[in-house]
Amino acid sequence: MKEKRTIFDVGWNILLLIWSLSILFPLIWVCYESLRTNQEFFQDVWKLPQELKWTNYEKAWETYGIKGAMLNTVYYVGASLVIGTFLTAINAYVLTRLQFRGRKLMWAVIMLSLFLPGINALVPQYILMRDLHLTNSLTGLIILDSFSESAFYLMMLGGFMQSLPKEVEESAAMDGASIFQIFFRIILPLSTAGIVTVAIFKFLGLYNNFLGPFIYLSDPQKYTIGVAMYQASLIMQYQTDWVTLFAGLMITMIPLVLMYIFLQRRIMEGATLGAVKG
Repeated sequence: MKEKRTIFDVGWNILLLIWSLSILFPLIWVCYESLRTNQEFFQDVWKLPQELKWTNYEKAWETYGIKGAMLNTVYYVGASLVIGTFLTAINAYVLTRLQFRGRKLMWAVIMLSLFLPGINALVPQYILMRDLHLTNSLTGLIILDSFSESAFYLMMLGGFMQSLPKEVEESAAMDGASIFQIFFRIILPLSTAGIVTVAIFKFLGLYNNFLGPFIYLSDPQKYTIGVAMYQASLIMQYQTDWVTLFAGLMITMIPLVLMYIFLQRRIMEGATLGAVKG
């Protein structure tokens, strides 16, 4: 038997459709503007291109340093993602599965950090990085982001680990397994779904990170993609090559769009993974 749709359902669907269009329209507009000439862009921003100018993408790749910035981003995001996700898994395991003095106090302090604006830590972090001679270094940036634990990721992965049966650990301990063996051979394999979810969110955060690279990197050769595109937008104060800038924007969006297309179900399921099972 079919459910009858109420006026509220129809109105809600219309609102969702409008919201979707408000997100898709700017992306589509930037896409077709990137395939036009500057003359066409200034004559009429709404007119479709007469001829697709794929050379704009080639020019953006070389002129605005997107090629080098993308390689820097791969190194920065890849290393930070692997190290940071591993450390998050260890921290979540220790704080949720092990019993020791001060554990509740540590959790309370971590939860307190959720109420503190992250920008408050910028000055002491910069002074520490400067004194350790880690500024203007992608490796230094990787160290900073890898060891700067997020309470959100700890809560997400910790909630998932708490749902795992305690008897599995107890059986392994009775067989003589150490804490490290239990973690690597039991907890990590069973927590794969939660770890993958955390890794996806970490990737999105690292790839979109602008403030950190902007503050700590001063050499243009070391810029990540976000800072490189920001510098390219500043050039537009003295040039009028907007279509090439739009092409650069489209290139930077490709990895994120592909991730959303192929992993959208994992992202949606993972957002409530710990809450549902915990």
